[in-house]
Amino acid sequence: MEKKRIVWTDWLRVMACFMVMVVHSTEPFYLGGDGAFIASAGDAWWSAFFDSLVRSCVPLFVIASAYLQFPVHYSTGEFFRRRAVRILVPFVIWSVFYAFYWGEPISNFKDLVFNFNYNAGHLWFVYMLIGLYLIMPLLSPWAEKVGKKELSVYIGIWLFTTLIPFIRDWVDPSSLAFTYGPTGIPNPAKYPLWGEASWNEFGTFYYVSGFVGYMLAGLWLRKFGSEISAKKSLAIGIPGFLAGFAITFGGFVRRVFQMADGQFPVGTGVHDAVWWETSWTFCSIGVVLMALSIVLMMKNVKADGVVYRKLVLPISKISYGMYLGHMVALAFYASLFAGLISCTPVVILLTAVSSYVTVAVAAWVLSKIPYVGKYIIG
Repeated sequence: MEKKRIVWTDWLRVMACFMVMVVHSTEPFYLGGDGAFIASAGDAWWSAFFDSLVRSCVPLFVIASAYLQFPVHYSTGEFFRRRAVRILVPFVIWSVFYAFYWGEPISNFKDLVFNFNYNAGHLWFVYMLIGLYLIMPLLSPWAEKVGKKELSVYIGIWLFTTLIPFIRDWVDPSSLAFTYGPTGIPNPAKYPLWGEASWNEFGTFYYVSGFVGYMLAGLWLRKFGSEISAKKSLAIGIPGFLAGFAITFGGFVRRVFQMADGQFPVGTGVHDAVWWETSWTFCSIGVVLMALSIVLMMKNVKADGVVYRKLVLPISKISYGMYLGHMVALAFYASLFAGLISCTPVVILLTAVSSYVTVAVAAWVLSKIPYVGKYIIG
């Protein structure tokens, strides 16, 4: 018998999955040419609006996963066995698929030894998630016993680390140098802070930064979230989300228009797109505020009626497979609608909605294949 569902996490997954597709539907309007290209001031504003609005999509998945899985309540071996079937096997299948689907297969398979294929860049998420799963059993004994004050202190330290992308930009506003990995993904050369150096990237805040903070947030919500009423959740969540959106939106707009200097189109290398996205990084303060605010409000959702049972729950169960496979449909619809419609927000929304519906149907069908469906979709 299936264990009792945590209803709000299903609603959250369904929403986060759509948010991912909005993010990727927006990318063609600021990425292109030699890496970064914005055709008009209107495209800059719309890109900033849509991507900032939904930028917390990936953190929402992490918080939901941590809420459900952390601390680990069964043996480490059993935990990894379950995660391998649910996460790792579908990931391998889709990695192989994309290696053949886009680009040159031999080169793609060589890249897979070291990293994900650049053309299937969304698969970076799985590498990060596997890393979190590796430390969950290690931290679980502490997570079982940790009190509210102690956990809040660690989350507070993590919140400070979400300011670091802006601190680096502030202490060294000059153009960053970039190095490139085997798949052509740019990595900014960071201004060293608090113990970081050319011979040591593991500075003071290295071990308490990144997505582990979302894992701790999921733990806090599981242990102490019931103490915050629905009314208080809204009182905190609405202004928190608006503040986070202002930071992410304003940061992107400021950098783009600073570079454009009033002249569009703007075409430059992908390294400048990385700089534009400083306020969009998943572990920066604006995105964090939006993610935490959304979860704080969503935890009060208890709707488990016919819409939940017939639509939300089935989509939630296949949401991981939808994430893995959605780029195929999205690339098709993005090209189709861009050639038919000149209105940027309409193209973004049509691409996202069409991709979501198509991939949901395809993933549901694949999940029903006897014996192998669960290994494809997760």
